[in-house]
This record gives sequence, C-alpha cells and structure tokens, in this order.
Amino acid sequence: MDDIDRIRYLRIALVAVGLISIAGIYPLMLVWPSGWAWHSGHSDYPLMIVGIYATLGVFLLMAARDPLAHLSLIWFTVWSSIVHGAIMTVQALAGSGQRGHLIGDVPALFIIAIVLAVLTPRRAISS
Repeated sequence: MDDIDRIRYLRIALVAVGLISIAGIYPLMLVWPSGWAWHSGHSDYPLMIVGIYATLGVFLLMAARDPLAHLSLIWFTVWSSIVHGAIMTVQALAGSGQRGHLIGDVPALFIIAIVLAVLTPRRAISS
C-alpha cells in the first residue's frame, strides 16, 4: 500500500471510528449491556463515557480532513484505546460478571488501536 492509499484508508477509518464514537456507543450499551455497559442499575458512568467518546468522535471527524495535521490526536486514540482495553481486560477477567466485555468493547478498542496504528504514517509522506 502506498502513502496516498494509506492516508485515504486512514481518513475512512477516522470517519468510521468518529461516527461510532458519536452515535454507536450508547445504543450498544442499551442493546448489549453485558458487552458494553460496566454498571447495572442506576449509574452516572454510562453518560460520562458516552460524553467523552462523543467528544473524541467529533475531533476524529475533524482530523479526517487532514490526518497529518492531527497525528498527536490519532496516536492518543491508539494508545488510550490500548490502555483502556488492557485495563478492561484485567477487570473482565477478575469479575466473572464482566466476561461479556471480552467479546464486546474490549476487542473493539484493540481493533480501533490496531487499524489506526497500521494506517497512521510514522514518517513524512513523500509527494
């Protein structure tokens, strides 16, 4: 894959992750709580997570216009997804009631991190 294709696919990935972050997380928490919501009963947690990820999603959509100008945001998304996924993996393994996350939000975070890391250039793009 050449640099032009990599940037094109990166833009597509940023739009997809951005839209999922804005509009997909809350519905997933409602329809598949065992794989996406970490609290049962009343909790302020879901709204806080949705707010954080929706905000990130807006910025990822803006970054899709010119990914090379927003590399720090993209790498923040990669590394924060890895850290968040690793912490959730440990918590899901430690709590038997949380195992559904191992096939829900945990792999989603690692997939996002891998896709963005593979597509994000590590050097200047030649024209």
